[in-house]
Order: sequence, then structure tokens, then C-alpha cells
Amino acid sequence: MESLRNFFQSLSPITNEAWEDAQKLFKPATLKKEEYFCTEGKVSKDFAFLVSGIVRGFYRTQKGTEYNKHFFTPSSIIGGYTSLITGSPNQVIQQALTDCEILTANYSAFVNLYNAHPSLERAGRLFAERYFVQKEQKELEIIMLDAGQRYKLFKTTYPGLEQLIPQYHIASYLGISATQLSRIRAKLVKQ
Repeated sequence: MESLRNFFQSLSPITNEAWEDAQKLFKPATLKKEEYFCTEGKVSKDFAFLVSGIVRGFYRTQKGTEYNKHFFTPSSIIGGYTSLITGSPNQVIQQALTDCEILTANYSAFVNLYNAHPSLERAGRLFAERYFVQKEQKELEIIMLDAGQRYKLFKTTYPGLEQLIPQYHIASYLGISATQLSRIRAKLVKQ
């Protein structure tokens, strides 16, 4: 629970009273490798704090092609954000790439604490703002940077992740083929 409290404090200071009420909502759980936290077509009710492990967020086309949109590493919040906020069915799938330890909570119960604890609401708003900025940056990277630049940025954003997950997941995240990723990596080794 201490890592969760540190996460909230990194967003914005929260009061001891807010923390006491918030921590009661979070329950420890595990995700086994390849297990899903949220799936497409279902309405999300819960979100989680990722204590350990790696989760990917991705889309799947009707033909079954998968496009990785995000990797979640420890001290991240996972969950179907759009579904949680709007109550609409989830479109983004989240799957564990390694065994994971998480702390889960009901989203509605957490949001219900906002009126009693403005410091929690502030932390929630700042998290949403951070998430929006990250999403916009990712969209710009796909358009403005070439594949080699995106790969270098990936390595900076997710240090060490490359050794923990299959290369085809990284290629999908970068919007390139596994063959293109191999060529980029070989070129960088020669430099």
C-alpha cells in the first residue's frame, strides 16, 4: 500500500483522512501472464494500481490484428478509462505480459470519495491531465517521428522493458513490423 500512497502523493498531496478512506477500497490481487484485466465489449467497473509486472493496452481489429497502444509498468494505474468514465463498453484491452501484483478498487466507490476529500479529487484530476498529455504525445510521435526516432524514445520511456517482453509487442507499439524493428536495432548497434 505504501507504493500506492506514494503514487497519489506524487500527483498531489493528499490528507491522512483521504488516504485512510481511499486505502480501504483497494484489495490485493494478481494477474497471471497473459491474463486480461479488461476486455473489449465489456463495461469496466474497476481500476487497479500496478505494484509489479508489465501490462499492455491494445486494440484488436475485426480481423484479429493487434495494435499495442501503451505499456504499463509498476506504479501505474490500469483500467478501461473511457469505459470507467462513460459507462460505455471497453474498446481497449489490457493484458498482463508478465505475472503481476495489483491493488484493485471500484471506480465509482473511489470517485464517491471526491466530495469528502478534495485532495483525492485534485489527485484524480492531475492524473487525468497527465494521461491526456501522454496520449497526445504518443499520437504526435506516430506522425512526427520516423521509426528509428520512435524506437529511441521507446527505450528512454521504458528503460529495460525491451529485455522483458517479446519484440513483436515493441514493433506493434512503434507501428512497424518486427522485421523493420530488427533492421533499426541492427543499424543502431553498428553506430
